[in-house]
Amino acid sequence: MPYKTDNRIVMTLDAGGTNFVFSAAQAGEEILEPIHLSAHGENLNQVLQTITSGFEQVKARLPDSPVAISFAFPGPADYPNGIIGDLKNLPTFRGGVALGPMLQYHFGIPTFINNDGDLFVYGEAIAGLLPSINKELENAGNPKRYKNLFGITLGTGFGGGLVIDGKLFLGDNSAGAEIWAERSKLHPHAYAEEGVSIRAVRRVYAMKAGIPIENAPEPRVICGIAKGEIAGNVEAAREAWRQLAENAGDALANAITLLDSLVVIGGGLSGAYDLILPDLVAEMNNPLCNIQGNPLCRTELTAFNLEDVTQKAAFLKGQAKTIPIPGTSLSISYDPLQRVGVGISQLGTSKAVSVGAYAFALYKLGH
Repeated sequence: MPYKTDNRIVMTLDAGGTNFVFSAAQAGEEILEPIHLSAHGENLNQVLQTITSGFEQVKARLPDSPVAISFAFPGPADYPNGIIGDLKNLPTFRGGVALGPMLQYHFGIPTFINNDGDLFVYGEAIAGLLPSINKELENAGNPKRYKNLFGITLGTGFGGGLVIDGKLFLGDNSAGAEIWAERSKLHPHAYAEEGVSIRAVRRVYAMKAGIPIENAPEPRVICGIAKGEIAGNVEAAREAWRQLAENAGDALANAITLLDSLVVIGGGLSGAYDLILPDLVAEMNNPLCNIQGNPLCRTELTAFNLEDVTQKAAFLKGQAKTIPIPGTSLSISYDPLQRVGVGISQLGTSKAVSVGAYAFALYKLGH
């Protein structure tokens, strides 16, 4: 998609539970200083007025008229129709709020709303990890190419998104790729998100360090402790990241069994990827057993850590060989190594979401 050379302007919004950050993009780049407004309001009308006002302020500063509005907003939601459901972080949204149609009516331009995990992976599929790995495969002389990308975000929650052959997959109920709702390996009574989130890292650190949860440091500090850069309980810090990696790796193994795609990781906690990825990928490759207790491969796919130089080289090389075609004098190339790679966002999470929102709007306008 030639989004980098498209001069059409799309207004955007980064909708958090505390602040709304409004801006605009052109040729895939932010062209305005972001406008920050409080996301809180006494009632729904006040919050909707804030959203409308934010876009009005953006429009007034633009050099040309925008062609669309495109942004991420928390779910549950009917994203194709722009209807927001009952939100936890924004409790004024209840009973179904037609946010997209409201903005489309007010501004007279198409309005597209998606989940942030969806737009993150869409951006990485267009301009991040997916094209980068395919280019490296080409440079390595390997004919294998990847068309699908599954993305997860590690932060306040455990988000997910899926792009299949260049198209964003939403599902029939706008609930596709919701990996957070898988069962947690280490806490089978709970959602996977309870073991893969900021609160999980703080909880495990507090438990292992023998301190109250409210006294647990933020993950950034726990990361520094685990690396020996900040004073603290090193063993507790490393165990906090190890448990997150095990829970996330198990959830990803289940997902990849169905999806067979590359995996890209973003979100605030992905900054600790050197603490997470080794155990996460090891868990994805950890065998299960049959009923007799004999170990068997977890999936048909071998997972590789794309941030590890040795593993990445093996991933790019594969096991290609030439085999004969029976009954002829001909031969054919065959690579028996069925594999997926797991890597970190190459654009950065916010940039990937922005690129995804902009490109999604252009795609929809063209279709």
